[in-house]
Amino acid sequence: MNARLFLLYFVAAASCQSSANRFRRATNSSSSGYGFVDPLIGTRNGGHVFAGATLPFGMAKPVPDVTSDNQGGYASNGSPVTGFSHMHDSGTGGASSLANFPIFVYPGCTNDTVDGCVFPKTQRSVEVVDGSVSARPGYFSIDLESGIRAEITASNRTALYKFTFFGNATGNATVNAPLSPLFIADLTDLPDTRQNGSASVDPDTGRMTGNGTFNPSFGTGTYNLHFCADFLQGNSIRETGVFVNNRAGSEPKSIVVGKDNNSPPLPAGTYTWFDKVEEGTAITVRVGLSFKSVDQACNNAQTEIPDFDFSKTLATAEDIWKDKLSVLSIDTTGFEDTSLQTIFWSGVYRAMLSPQDYTGENYLWESDEPYYDSWYCIWDSFRSIHSFITLVDPYSQTLMIRSLIDIYRHEGWLPDCRMSLCKGWTQGGSNADIVLADAYLKNITQDVDWETGYEALIKDAEDEPPVWDYEGRGGLNSWKNYGYIPADDYDTLGQGLFTRSISRTVEYAYNDFCISEIAKALGKQDDYEKYTKRSGNWINLYNKDQTSDVGGTDTGFTGFLQPKYLNGTWGYQDPTLCSSVNSFDSCYLNSGGHETYEGSPWLYTFFAPHDMASLITTLGGPDTFVSRLDYLHESGILYVGDEQAFLTVFQYHYAGRPGKSVERVHYYIPSQFNTTTAGIPGNDDSGAMGSFVALAMLGIFPNPGQDVYFITAPFFPSISITNRMTGNTATIKTINFDTAYKNIYVQSAKLDGEDYTKSYLTHSFFLNGGTLELTLGEKESTTWGTGEGDLPPSLQQS
Repeated sequence: MNARLFLLYFVAAASCQSSANRFRRATNSSSSGYGFVDPLIGTRNGGHVFAGATLPFGMAKPVPDVTSDNQGGYASNGSPVTGFSHMHDSGTGGASSLANFPIFVYPGCTNDTVDGCVFPKTQRSVEVVDGSVSARPGYFSIDLESGIRAEITASNRTALYKFTFFGNATGNATVNAPLSPLFIADLTDLPDTRQNGSASVDPDTGRMTGNGTFNPSFGTGTYNLHFCADFLQGNSIRETGVFVNNRAGSEPKSIVVGKDNNSPPLPAGTYTWFDKVEEGTAITVRVGLSFKSVDQACNNAQTEIPDFDFSKTLATAEDIWKDKLSVLSIDTTGFEDTSLQTIFWSGVYRAMLSPQDYTGENYLWESDEPYYDSWYCIWDSFRSIHSFITLVDPYSQTLMIRSLIDIYRHEGWLPDCRMSLCKGWTQGGSNADIVLADAYLKNITQDVDWETGYEALIKDAEDEPPVWDYEGRGGLNSWKNYGYIPADDYDTLGQGLFTRSISRTVEYAYNDFCISEIAKALGKQDDYEKYTKRSGNWINLYNKDQTSDVGGTDTGFTGFLQPKYLNGTWGYQDPTLCSSVNSFDSCYLNSGGHETYEGSPWLYTFFAPHDMASLITTLGGPDTFVSRLDYLHESGILYVGDEQAFLTVFQYHYAGRPGKSVERVHYYIPSQFNTTTAGIPGNDDSGAMGSFVALAMLGIFPNPGQDVYFITAPFFPSISITNRMTGNTATIKTINFDTAYKNIYVQSAKLDGEDYTKSYLTHSFFLNGGTLELTLGEKESTTWGTGEGDLPPSLQQS
C-alpha cells in the first residue's frame, strides 16, 4: 500500500468508526452521555471552543494550532496547522492565549539536510486532510497532508502525542526526502508575546526542555512557563540541535533568547532528528508542563504518564469524563434524531473545561489551598457556569471558591478576570461577589473559610483600589454619596477607564444585593440593611421620559437607563447603541467607550435580577413588561451570543408568564445552538454558552447569585441529577411529553406528590433529592406559576 493510500485508509477507517458510533447512539435510549459529546461544536465562526484533549478542568489542553480564528488553537475552517501546543483556553474572544512551545513535526527534510526543513511558524504551516479530524472527550486526531497522522490525549499537566508517519503524501515541501522525522520545539506562543526564553536538547535521549516569559491575553503583567518533551525510546536519534530564525545546526545544544525588535519575536528553539523509519511507524511524544520549573515539568510528566502508554492514558481520560458526566441522566425514549442529545451533552462537556486546576503550579505564593486559573472572565461565567458546576460537581465548585478566597488572601482582591497567574481586566462590577453568594446560598460551605470570604466581599464594596481596571470597583465615593456612577465622575481614589457608567451602576447594585444575602445568612443585620438599600441604586439611572426608535421608527416604549452627570442632569446614549441594530463601536474596554458595555441601554434596563417586581412596576406593569421583553427578543436588539442575554430569556417568570420563557428557550434551541461546527451564537466564553444550553435543556435555569431556579419544561421526558456530596438524586419527569415539542407548556406540577404551583425551585431540591412531576400541554397555562405567591422572589416582596 503506498503512502497516500495508507493515509486515506486511516481516514476512511476513522469515518466508518464515527458512523458506527452514531448508529450505536441512535439505538440506545439511556446510554452514557460521553458518546454524544462533540468537542468540535463551536470551533468555527468565532466560537473559539477548545477541541483538543483534556481532563475536566485540566491544565494540559493539547491541540493543533491553525492560522486563523485560532483563539482555541484549532478551528474547523480549513486553515493549515502551524504546530501542536499543549495549553489553551476555550471560547475566549479577543486575542489568542497560551499555546506555548508548540511542537512541529516533519516526516523528513528536503534534500535530507536539516536546513531543508522550514522553522518559522509563519512559513511552515501544512494543510489538513479533508474529513480527517476526529474528537471526543480526552482524544483528538488529525491527518496532515505532509503525511502525518497525529493522535492526542492528556493527563492533568501532561500532553501525550502519537505521530504516525506515512511518507510524502502530497509531494509538498518534503518531496524527495526519506522518512526521517524531525521534531522541533518552538519558543513561541500563539499571540507571539514571548519576552525571553531558553531551550536545551539532550543529544542522547532527544529530550527537549525550555522556558519562556509571556504576556497574558486579556490582562496585565507577564507569566513564566516551562516544558519538558520526551520521546518513547525505540527510534534511534540521528541528530539534535537548535534553530534560530530560519537556520539550524547540531551545535550548540541550547539557546537563550531575549526581547528584541523583531515582530513577531525571532523564531528559536530546539530539534530532535530521528534516523529513517518505515511507513506506518509511530513516535510518541510526552510533554510535561509547569509554571514553576523545568524540573517540575519533567516530574509532572514522569509521574502522570510514566510509561508513555497512549491507550492507557486515553482510557483513563475517558473514564474520568464518563464519571463526571454520570451524575446526569436523561431519558431519550422516543427520540430517533440524536441531535438534541448531542447539543445537550456537548454543552455539559464544555462547561467542565474551565476554570483550570493549576494547584501546585502557582509560583506567586505558597499555600496549601487549591489554585484554579483561567477565570476568563467572571463577568461571563457568573451567569451560568458556576451555578451549573454547583449542580453537577459541587466538590469542584468548592475548590474553586476556596481558590478565589485564597487569591484574595494573597493578592488583596477577588479577581473579576484572571489568566496565566496574571490579573485580568475587569469588565463591569466585582462579579466574583455573585459567584461567592451563589455558592454560599447553595451549601458550598464545607471546608470554606467564609469569614475571609465575607471580608473579601466587604472590601469590594467599601474600598477602592489604586487601579480598578483589574480588581475591585471604581467610583466608590460617588456610588456611596450619589447612588450611581456619574458619566463625568470625579474620582481621586483610584484610576481606571471612566466609561460604562450605566453598566457599572446596575452591576454594583446587584453585587451589593448578593453581599446583603450573605450578611443576612451570617446574622450581620446592619450590613444586610446597608447593602440591601444600596442594591436599589439601579433605579437612579432610569430616565422615565427617554424614548427609543429603531431605524427612525418609534418603538413605542418609554423609559430607559441613561447616563447621568455629577450635577444630577441627564446625559444621552441612544438606547439601541451597542446592539445588533445599531453601532457596536467602542462598546468594549475602549478608552473612548460608551456608558454601556457589550450591550445597549435597552438590554441593561432589564438588569435588576434581585428587584424584578420593582422593575416591572417601573416599566408599566406586567403586560407592558412582557411586551417590552418580547420586543427585545424579536426586534434584533438582543444578541443571544453575549451572556447578558441569558437571564432575559427567563424573566417572563416574574410577570407571571413562565410559558413565554419556554417559548424563548425553544426559539433559541436549536436555531442558535445546534450540532454544527458553528453551532453556538458567539464565543463560548470558557463554557458559558455550553452551560446555558445544558441548563435550559434541563428546564432549571438559575438566577445566579440567588437561591432560585426557574422551572421550564425539560427537553427530554425526564432528567435526573445526583448530588455527589449528599448522594441524593433529584428527578424532573413529565406527563404528555412529545418529541415534536408541541406540549412545551407546564399546566400543573407536583413536588414529591404534592401540588406545586411555584414557577421556581430552590437548591434544597437538588441537595435533598425528590421528584418534580410536570404535566405539559400545547397552550400556555393561565393558572400554573401565575399567582402572586408563585412568582420567583424579588426585593420589593421581601
